[in-house]
Amino acid sequence: MFSLLELLVSPAMATGTNKGLLHSILHLAPPEDISEHGHLIDWLFNYTTNLNILFLVLLLVCLFGFPFLYSRRKNPKPYYTYGNKKKQIIFVTLIGVAVFLFIDLNITRISNDDYINVFMNFPDKDEDVEKVEVLAQQWMWSFRYAGQDGKFNTDDDVITINDLRVPTGKKIVFQMISKDVIHSFFLPNTRRKVDAIPGRITRMWVNVNKPGVYDIACAEMCGTYHYRMQAKMTVYDPQEYNNWLVEAQKKSSEQKEILTADMFWGWKWNY
Repeated sequence: MFSLLELLVSPAMATGTNKGLLHSILHLAPPEDISEHGHLIDWLFNYTTNLNILFLVLLLVCLFGFPFLYSRRKNPKPYYTYGNKKKQIIFVTLIGVAVFLFIDLNITRISNDDYINVFMNFPDKDEDVEKVEVLAQQWMWSFRYAGQDGKFNTDDDVITINDLRVPTGKKIVFQMISKDVIHSFFLPNTRRKVDAIPGRITRMWVNVNKPGVYDIACAEMCGTYHYRMQAKMTVYDPQEYNNWLVEAQKKSSEQKEILTADMFWGWKWNY
C-alpha cells in the first residue's frame, strides 16, 4: 500500500517540470527503513493516511457537490429538513457504526497484534543478542557495552558518547534510564522509540539489516537545549562490528586509569 507522498516522490514521476516540485518535497519522505519490522509501522501509517485522504475527498465532493445539485436554479422551491426523521437517524447511525467496526477497530486490532506479537516479543534470555545500556541526560546519550567478562557495570565495559555501534543480522536489546528528566530514545530508521525515565529501566529491541550511519534523536521535549540530543548509529557487518568492539575494549583497558564522572553509571543486566 502506498501513501500519496510515496506516489508523488516515486522515480517514475521525476520527469520534466516535476523534478523541481519533487526536489522541494523530497525531505518530507520518511527516512529509509533498515529494520526487520519497520515495514509494519510504515504499512499502518500509510493505511491510515490513505483512509484519511479518501474521506477528505468524499467530504469535499459532498461539500461542493450538494450546493450544485440543490442550487436555487435547479430547485427554485426550497425543501427544509432537519435530519431528525427516523430513516435519516438510522442511516447516519449505520454509517458511524460501520466506520467504527470496520476501520477504527481494524486499525486497533492490527496495531495491537504488531505491538504484542512483534515489538514486545523480546528475545529469550538464552538467545544470542547484542546488549547495550543507554543513559540519557541533558544533553547527550551515553552507551555502555559489556566487556570481555560479558557483565555490565564492571571495569572492562566499553562506554561511548553520542556514538552507538551495532551489527546487522543480530537482535539488539537496549536497556535505558534517564539521569535527569524524561527523554525519548528514537531511531528513525528503525521506526522505534522508547522513553528513558528517571529511576526506571525501560527496554526496546531492534534488528537492523543495512550497514551505514544513521541518526539518533530525542523525541521528547527535554529542556532548553533539546536540539542537542543528537547522536549517530553506525551499523556494521558482523565481522566489522567484532573488530570495532575488540579495538574499543583494548582502548578502554588502556585508559581505565583515567577515570571521569561519566564512567560511573551502569547496572547489572536485569533479564
